Order: sequence, then structure tokens, then C-alpha cells
Amino acid sequence: MTDVHHLRCGTIEAPGGAKAICHCLLLEDDRGLALVDAGIGLEDVRSPDARLGRGLVEAVGFRFDEAETAVRRVERLGLAPAAVAHVVLTHADPDHTGGLADFPDASVFLSVEERAALDSGNPRYVPTHFDHGPRWEPILPSSRRWFGLEARPVPLGFASEVLLIPLFGHTRGHCGVAIGREGEGWTLHVGDAYYLRVETERDDHPVSRLAAMRADDDARRRASLEEVRRLLRDHRDEISLFGYHDPDEFPPQA
Repeated sequence: MTDVHHLRCGTIEAPGGAKAICHCLLLEDDRGLALVDAGIGLEDVRSPDARLGRGLVEAVGFRFDEAETAVRRVERLGLAPAAVAHVVLTHADPDHTGGLADFPDASVFLSVEERAALDSGNPRYVPTHFDHGPRWEPILPSSRRWFGLEARPVPLGFASEVLLIPLFGHTRGHCGVAIGREGEGWTLHVGDAYYLRVETERDDHPVSRLAAMRADDDARRRASLEEVRRLLRDHRDEISLFGYHDPDEFPPQA
């Protein structure tokens, strides 16, 4: 059995006072450790202007605390950061990739579409996060289906299955990450398919305007959000899902 640890790997306080978190996962298996997203990294905390740029720091509202980085969270669990052999990215925005450099030997899995978007020069990505030369492992499209959605197996070799679930729109290659554990159903990390859970219930919340503005393809983002709503409506007993940023979704015991 693969254990799933919820890690808060960053805090964001957007202009206007809205607070958000960086909700990562650590998968602990007999064959090693894997992160789902990497949050804010040590070098972001220590040199934010050099790594991110003052304009981005202020526009996003990054708050920096070394204790919240993934590498320190892993250590606090009594585990060795060097055992993190894999990172699975929902997408490559800077609040998801800052910690990659803290696990330089890890293989980094992401959709082939997101890998291409990184190479396209899209200014939403932060090149300094990749200066260490990540070991990219792009995942190709698959014919497999998962609750009506495409599912791309991630070859971690763990006891529990891990799948990339395309939920494109926020970025060109944005995916959710599904973890199946025998007897416990599925966990689905939807990344930034929504910022706040309220978006699964209504379209007129102010955060919806931000989501639309930040989307590379808003029509596809809205289609992906409809799929998330369908999963919540039709498969609530089979899938436990949550997003990356809503602090109310973070387990209180974690």
C-alpha cells in the first residue's frame, strides 16, 4: 500500500487579502517517495527576487517560509529527501515548480503537452526553476479511460496506481493526478482546475474571473471544470478530490 501525505508547501496572499495555499502530496511507498507538485522551493525563499522577480512576487502574493518547503516537510516526516525519486506535476506554473531544484535527481513527470508549452516561451513559466536540468519524463496520450476521462499511467512502480488525468485549459497541458489505493477508492488532485471549491458550485464567484484571466485556453478550462463537477456529482463515493489552492480543503490533521 502507498501512503498519501498531504503537505502544505507554500502560502499565497493575493492582492486584496485573499489567502491560498500550495497543496502538494507525498506518496510513500516501499519503492521510494514521489511528490505531486513541488510548491515553493528553498531558493525561492532565500533569493525570491533573483529566482522569481519582484514583480511576480508582488503580483502573485508569495509568502516565504522555509519550514513550508517540500524538502523541509519531507524531513519533518522523518523521511530522507534523497528518497524522493519522482515528482509528478499537474503543470509547470512557478508556485508548483519551485521545489524541483531541491530534489535534483528526481524524474519529473508531466504531460507531453505541458512539456511542449514549457519550450514555447510562454512567459507564465519561470526558467530559473529549471536551471538545474530536471530529468523530464513527458507522458504521452493514452487510450485508457478513467470515469469517462483519458487516463495516462505514470510509471512509478509503486503499489498504488498513479494516473495523469488531462484537465487542459488552465495551461495547455494541465492535468489532474489520480491515485488509486486498493480498498480505499481514488484520490484526485485536480491541480488548478479550480482555485476554490466554490467554483464547482457556481460560475459567478469573483475567483472565477481570475481563473478565466489566468487560463491559456478558457473554453477548455471551463470544459475541464464541468468534468470535475460531473465527477463530484456522479462519483462522489468513489473519488475524493481537491484542488491545489483552497485552504479549506487541506486536511486539518495534516
